[in-house]
Amino acid sequence: MAFMDKNFMLHTPVARHLFEDYAKDLPIIDYHCHLDPSQIAQDVRFSNLTELWLYGDHYKWRAMRSCGVDEKYITGDASDYDKFLAYCRIMPLLIGNPLYHWSHLELRRFFGCDLILNEKNAPAIWEHTAKVLQGDISARSLIERSGVELLCTTDDPADSLEYHRQIAASGFKTRVLPAFRPDKGLNLQKADFVPYIQKLGKANGVEIKTLEDLLRAYRVAMDRFAGNGCVLADHGMDDGVVFERYDAYHASLVFEAALSGHKPNEVEAAVYKTYLMCFFGEEYVARKWAMQIHFGVLRNPNRKMFERLGPDSGFDTIHGQNTIHALAQLLGELEEKGALPKTILYSINPSDNAAVEALCGSFCRGDGSGMPTVLQGSAWWFNDHDEGMRAQIRGAASLSALGCSLGMLTDSRSFLSYPRHEYYRRILCDEIGRLVENGDYPNDEEALAELVRRICYRNAKEYLFGETFYETDK
Repeated sequence: MAFMDKNFMLHTPVARHLFEDYAKDLPIIDYHCHLDPSQIAQDVRFSNLTELWLYGDHYKWRAMRSCGVDEKYITGDASDYDKFLAYCRIMPLLIGNPLYHWSHLELRRFFGCDLILNEKNAPAIWEHTAKVLQGDISARSLIERSGVELLCTTDDPADSLEYHRQIAASGFKTRVLPAFRPDKGLNLQKADFVPYIQKLGKANGVEIKTLEDLLRAYRVAMDRFAGNGCVLADHGMDDGVVFERYDAYHASLVFEAALSGHKPNEVEAAVYKTYLMCFFGEEYVARKWAMQIHFGVLRNPNRKMFERLGPDSGFDTIHGQNTIHALAQLLGELEEKGALPKTILYSINPSDNAAVEALCGSFCRGDGSGMPTVLQGSAWWFNDHDEGMRAQIRGAASLSALGCSLGMLTDSRSFLSYPRHEYYRRILCDEIGRLVENGDYPNDEEALAELVRRICYRNAKEYLFGETFYETDK
């Protein structure tokens, strides 16, 4: 088999048929990413491949550090060409790493370049991509060429959403919607909590002095987000989910003490966070929003490099703490209060996969909707590689309903990340093809086509956005 040929990752005739005839050309619903809406609104262009490829990409930075590359060529003051050359030099060492596949897919899909990334080919690749970038390559064209029907950025409640309004008014074919990410208002143990609360209040026209003021500011923000098409919230709980018995009185005491400069202990912080999560759950249910919860990340363990480069620089890692019990308590509390919205769970720790998948089934209502109330999201961050995706797919098949999965998302800051959907679709079709070829599922053309269409496209479209934004498919 040739390197990354037409049948790349497709090991059976059934897999190849499913990918080529059903999965490959389906539109993309990218319901969680970190693209900058200002760059989409301004339809930014890129000077060279390094600017488009390596600026801000902590996946690539981490790989380069793992190969001993000098920081000068990663986040330092080396020229863009020298940074690109440094990345090309390490590529032969990344055998088995998803970056090896992603990088080659991006070169082929966006630049029509099938050269192998290495030091020898670097000058030719640089020259070829420079010529292509002089053409119609821009933020919007990359999104359109990828077949993206809808994407959700990740936005703070203090954001003005002005760029989303500009995009909507521009007639851009792809829907670009905000997703509500209120993490900063929950993290009252962090040093920037008080100035952030002041910023949140100012952005939403509320002077925040009490917990009730905070809730009012959040409601105003949610109204603004809803007015710009938002139907999806996202909570990053980093090291783990917390749960503590709470009431409004004690949550208020914790919040007001934090505003006065008191740093709460873990129990106090958990009281406040649990109270707010129940508030958000009630609001999301009332607004028919879905909720995402990401957890299990140990942020910035390398304090020296954090002080030097700041957050999101490629130094975060997997947190080993198991918080499934607290997550179960939180979901149970939300369910009892009638405040459990459609919920998508992501743990960065692969050891949590079976527990998360099983827990989802504990909170799925028999509501006749045809979809689960709570489900596990796609393999996230340190798991979005071949083995990680296959493990997530097999776990969903074994412990839940694979046919109700929501497919892939990019979770990326790069406009070149959309081949990750192709990568996932190839793996999915290969896994389904394996079951068919092994005699574990019938070779039923209609049923297989429906499975692929649902997982890769329709489930996310209908589960998250269908009632609000789409007519029924013809």
